Amino acid sequence: MTAAKRVRVAKIGAAHGLRGEVRLFVDADDPLAVGKLGALEDESGARQFRIASLRAAKDHLLVRFDGVSDRTSAERLTNMELFVPRERLPKQKDKDSFYQIDLVGLRVEKADGAALGTIAAVQNFGAGDLLEIAPEQGGHTFYIPFADPFVPTVDIEGGRVVIELPDDIFEMPDPAELKE
Repeated sequence: MTAAKRVRVAKIGAAHGLRGEVRLFVDADDPLAVGKLGALEDESGARQFRIASLRAAKDHLLVRFDGVSDRTSAERLTNMELFVPRERLPKQKDKDSFYQIDLVGLRVEKADGAALGTIAAVQNFGAGDLLEIAPEQGGHTFYIPFADPFVPTVDIEGGRVVIELPDDIFEMPDPAELKE
């Protein structure tokens, strides 16, 4: 993993109240853990935000950042995504656990070892996680569901992911069949 990798950990929602609090939507199983990550950065890395206070709400946190003390200042932060360097995230407890960012750049191969490409990104458009794969021979990326039937092996230490694709995944349907 390169030191340059940064991970999105949260997105700022609307302002809350008059004293500079914002709604914070955290991308983690334990949202309160965001308070232990140190300074959060905007997407460019130019601005840093230190959490002065945080508390749980229904499906988000209510957070006040150092230097943000009124509603107007808080409103300027709405929709800002917050990041931390990958190395600042807690270490995983076992070898079968990983962060999605750790998948980016891994080699993608079939069970027989045939190279298919590399993982370009992990996407989620609302129906579950998808691996975006850049083909070995170049061309357009393609997606596969990040689920056990399609991805039986994730080997972070070995730098690879094994995928099993249906035989006809790249075949185009006969237009005549689509009319029926």
